[in-house]
Amino acid sequence: MITPQLINPGSIVVIGGSNDVQKPGGAVLRNLIEGEFKGNLYVTNLKEPKVQGIKSYTDPSLLPDVDLAILAIAAKYIPDTVELLCTQKNTKAFIILSAGFSEENAEGKILEQKVVDTINRAEGSLIGPNCIGVLTPHYRGVFTKPIPKLDVKGCDFISGSGATACFIMEAGIPNGLTFASLFSVGNSAQMGVEDVLQYLDETFDPEKSSRVKLIYIENVSKPQLLLKHAASLVRKGCRIAAVKSGSSEAGSRAASSHTGALASPDAAVDALFRKAGIVRCYGREDLIAVASIFMYAELKGKNLAIITHAGGPAVMLTDALSNGGMNVPHIEGAAAQELLSNLFPGSSVANPIDFLATGNAQQLGTIIDYCETRFDSVDGMAVIFGTPGLNKVFDVYSVLDEKMRTSVKPIFPILPSVYTAAAEIEDFISRGRIFFRDEVVFGNALTKVYNTHPPFTARSHIQEVDHNRIRNVINQAEDGYISPGEIQQLLDASGIHRAGEAVVSTADEAVKESMALGFPVVMKVVGPIHKSDVGGVVLNVKDEKGVIREFERMIRIKDTTAVLIQPMLSGIELFAGAKFEPKFGHLILCGLGGIFIEVLKDVASGLAPLGKDEALFMIRNLKSYKIIKGTRGQKGVDEESFAAVILRLSALLKSAPEIMELDFNPLLGNEDKVTVVDARIRLKKS
Repeated sequence: MITPQLINPGSIVVIGGSNDVQKPGGAVLRNLIEGEFKGNLYVTNLKEPKVQGIKSYTDPSLLPDVDLAILAIAAKYIPDTVELLCTQKNTKAFIILSAGFSEENAEGKILEQKVVDTINRAEGSLIGPNCIGVLTPHYRGVFTKPIPKLDVKGCDFISGSGATACFIMEAGIPNGLTFASLFSVGNSAQMGVEDVLQYLDETFDPEKSSRVKLIYIENVSKPQLLLKHAASLVRKGCRIAAVKSGSSEAGSRAASSHTGALASPDAAVDALFRKAGIVRCYGREDLIAVASIFMYAELKGKNLAIITHAGGPAVMLTDALSNGGMNVPHIEGAAAQELLSNLFPGSSVANPIDFLATGNAQQLGTIIDYCETRFDSVDGMAVIFGTPGLNKVFDVYSVLDEKMRTSVKPIFPILPSVYTAAAEIEDFISRGRIFFRDEVVFGNALTKVYNTHPPFTARSHIQEVDHNRIRNVINQAEDGYISPGEIQQLLDASGIHRAGEAVVSTADEAVKESMALGFPVVMKVVGPIHKSDVGGVVLNVKDEKGVIREFERMIRIKDTTAVLIQPMLSGIELFAGAKFEPKFGHLILCGLGGIFIEVLKDVASGLAPLGKDEALFMIRNLKSYKIIKGTRGQKGVDEESFAAVILRLSALLKSAPEIMELDFNPLLGNEDKVTVVDARIRLKKS
């Protein structure tokens, strides 16, 4: 819970304030003084009567009541100090800069919990410990630099790492990026990134609040809280970008099923961000570029005009945009020829629009005017303009600033000459402008933003299933992989179309059931996990002799308990699966099936519950989507039927949360329907 005293305190005490600004207690006090904190500022220091010109309380018990305490003393002294402040000084907000808590050892964790318990009893707020502090428009409660220019329309920034927060601000400030607030949550002993985002959502004011939120997070400890409030903010008109570190495959746990092997914890983070409408970034420069794009008017389409006086950067930007699914449309016609007549010979307006190294400010203004009013195929502009240092380019950047103020279509300035045009760029930033240093970083960031879907919802697409029948099967089943018969019942209760099948334990039963199902048939072993690897799958068995021969061979395969027989069906092999991810819930995946899932590993993921829009989005964003759609004369798969299987799978998981892993592999899909051919389900009810 964030209290008003944390955001806008009437009084602040620095516990452990120092005259030495090389120490956290001295640095945070200096920053508060330089930031001209308007309230009452107090200091405690056991040895100094005055600290940085402020009276020091050598005995904390003599302090007056104080709203916010910033602590920079040894960890072992903090629990008693917090107790004093909570019980005697009516303190409702705490920022603990000190380390030495749960990040170090078990003893530190005990100290930390004692502090949290005390603050919770007082219904107060705690940021930290082990953090750099908090910045709001009302005070500079950090001990670090840089101190960004605070602007209510800048970025709200929440970081799980203080050092990383500093580095990200270092990267953004020189580009003109501004910040509205900073919350460095450190150990997140009481409140983490998710809790701060909740506060920003619940206090959002469409007239006053920042519409850009940046997040650096190392551990998503409350995914449902993050999802709820991120999606809410995006629906309110905000834009959110986040870096979640720790995304390597080394973090993925070993699992027995295809779904388990593919569904890493990071895949769950991807799915959560996608569901919430968060733009996922993978580094500081990436985050800063996306944040800078957020500070411009939203690009309403995917067609960009590239305006440049240097060919190479324009080509690289064109590649970045094209690779990300955006367009650099060809420009031609009478208006294009008219524009060309206003430029120097040798210029090109085909797009990229290259007005040569000799191009001037007036020509740049003319090009922008044509893109704004005459070229309907253009949704926005990227202007790449630098200088070799032979001439000043103040006039060019002045025209650029003027056009950015009047143009309806967004104009993104890429200004690579940060050394040779340093003075001009500084002047450009002073006008409230943000620029990009690198065209490829910009292009990749813009495509990320363009390809991020608004928040998904599942409310209007919940599928009807036989909940009571599902619960009956689950309640009677044992932990582990359940039997084919139990799987059949779950599929039928969920309305998921499956192939006819029979489980047999003798050759005579195999012949009888094969004749009932109709030749040709498919035979599969029951028991081994990866059937194909042990020769446990045979296709197109056409007669009784073949059934007997294959049954007698397969029943001798290690771990085989029976043989499954199904009619031989045709279609494109698909895959759908699910895995329970602690804290996140069920992660649902889909893609091409059969051996392709292992070879291509082309899967899309989503967090349950899913809605139809999200299911279709997953299908259509597979790299193999062209195969599903139908290519080179081959008929494709009915997407609606594939999506329906995914939605019914989502509904099954809601009724049976005990499902830990589930594979439908393969599903066979054609232009009429999608059928489950093979399925595995593992339960854990304890």
